[in-house]
Amino acid sequence: MLRRGLARLVAALALIVAAFIAMQLPPAMAQEKKIKIGVVFDLTGPFAGGGSELHNLGVKIMIDYVNAHGGVEGYKIDPIYADAQSKPDVAINEAVRLIEQEKVDMLLGFFSSAECVPTAARVEQYKKFMWITTCIASPVLENRHLRYVFRAQPYGTQWGLASTAMLTAYAKEAFGKDPKDLRVAIIHEDGAYGVDVARGNAEGAAKGGLNVVLNEGYSVTSPDLSSLVTKLKRARPDVILHTGYNPDISLFLRQAREGGLRFQALIGHGAGYTDYNKLKASAGNDVNYFMDVDPISIWDVKPEALQPGLAALTKMVGEEYKKAKPDTVMLSAHVGMAASNTYLFLSQVLPRAIKTYGGIDAEALRKAALDVDVPEGGTLLGFGAKFEPEDSVMAGQNTRAYPVVVQYVDDKAYVVWPKALQQREPVLKLPDSSPYAAK
Repeated sequence: MLRRGLARLVAALALIVAAFIAMQLPPAMAQEKKIKIGVVFDLTGPFAGGGSELHNLGVKIMIDYVNAHGGVEGYKIDPIYADAQSKPDVAINEAVRLIEQEKVDMLLGFFSSAECVPTAARVEQYKKFMWITTCIASPVLENRHLRYVFRAQPYGTQWGLASTAMLTAYAKEAFGKDPKDLRVAIIHEDGAYGVDVARGNAEGAAKGGLNVVLNEGYSVTSPDLSSLVTKLKRARPDVILHTGYNPDISLFLRQAREGGLRFQALIGHGAGYTDYNKLKASAGNDVNYFMDVDPISIWDVKPEALQPGLAALTKMVGEEYKKAKPDTVMLSAHVGMAASNTYLFLSQVLPRAIKTYGGIDAEALRKAALDVDVPEGGTLLGFGAKFEPEDSVMAGQNTRAYPVVVQYVDDKAYVVWPKALQQREPVLKLPDSSPYAAK
């Protein structure tokens, strides 16, 4: 009996000592809580070079920063990175693997709209939360009434509307033509992303009365786009509106030059046109005065337009970006987009889910996301955040997000549309020095 009594006393003392030690330790050391986030991007394949790898970098920079500053409400972010390999079936399989095997609490990322559309439906079936930082196609959310899928990014139709709105406004001033006489060609990769942006182009052209002389899709994996170049030469467009990734854009520009295609202006729409470093690496100075539609680069947002503290975050992202890729010519908007949209989740949605709704399950995250009400200037991208409810046509969409048009001039990007954010007037006719300039 004496031995049993001593054993109980020793056990009790051990519990007291352990409790005392735990009280002296920082909370993270006493019992570290984690939220496991599956981060899915294309790290290989054609989408990687089109911007997906850069988005992955932006997410990583922001997660590392948040963890280094104590995590979120006592939780450390435990990211598990996955490669969708630029294939929709792999993206779905990786999402399922992360949910079933890695037991992630939620999913974040996704670059390609062709992957996003089916993956969103699959994640919804699992009743897991999915935070989209990147893919823009409207069909990801349109008329699907998903409960647990949210997108911080603008949607694809807005890209097409932005470029055509600018052309309509500047037709007379820049081209000396009424909009009805301005000849516009719409070319696009035929996946969900390209089709959606082209839809916006067509809608915007009809609204502005622009003359669409060609509307043509092509496979992003096509090894030869010379037939498209021939059609464009016959159509004689003043302006080409192009939506594609990096490999197909490079192929098109090379074959357009070889084929003697001439035009007065070219406007790209995100993806391969936003990664200026790869664009210039493949086409050199030929891309001077080309334009691109995407959310504004966080490094082009005026610091005074942002809420306090955000400008310092923008600076931090740029510094970490340069450390990771020291040979960068121009800080790509891709990295900033992903960093901003990730920070929106980590600073607005996740803390609210924990504090207000008691956890990190999909339902708590859904309610927290619907509560988000960030005004203009409340994100690194300058726009705000408010998400459409489940009964909306675009349930889960950030209604306060929008893209801009930038123009590349001598290795610098300038916002040229909308006028409210304009850094300089657009040069809408290619200079005679351009190999594509209409003579």
